[in-house]
Amino acid sequence: MAAAIRALNAKIRSNPYTDYFCSTHFWGPASNFGIPIAAVMDTQKDPEIISGRMTLALCAYSATFARYALAVTPQNWLLFGCHVVNFSAQATQGYRYLNYWNFGGREKTMEAKAKEGLGRLEDVSKDTVKKVMGEK
Repeated sequence: MAAAIRALNAKIRSNPYTDYFCSTHFWGPASNFGIPIAAVMDTQKDPEIISGRMTLALCAYSATFARYALAVTPQNWLLFGCHVVNFSAQATQGYRYLNYWNFGGREKTMEAKAKEGLGRLEDVSKDTVKKVMGEK
């Protein structure tokens, strides 16, 4: 059995593509890509739920480890790309956080929601008046 496993391992390692596919240089970044995918998807959500501290921590993490992805030998470009995507998404989230909480975005959003609610209230009141008056 051990000989069969050694033979299979030698066959895998003899092909550069399968050798890379079976290495931690591939599976490390592949499993790490969940963080930037989640961050990119979060850019579509309400900025009120963004954690400023966590966004800052993830920006620092990605910037630091993007550097180290290129410092190892051989350089891990897939991991570097993962951290660059994550840094970009977190920087976007950081901008959205600052805009919402510090630069008037929250007030603009609340004003827009209030106007929308007022418009709906006017529509309901017009419909009610028509029903009371017997109009169609």
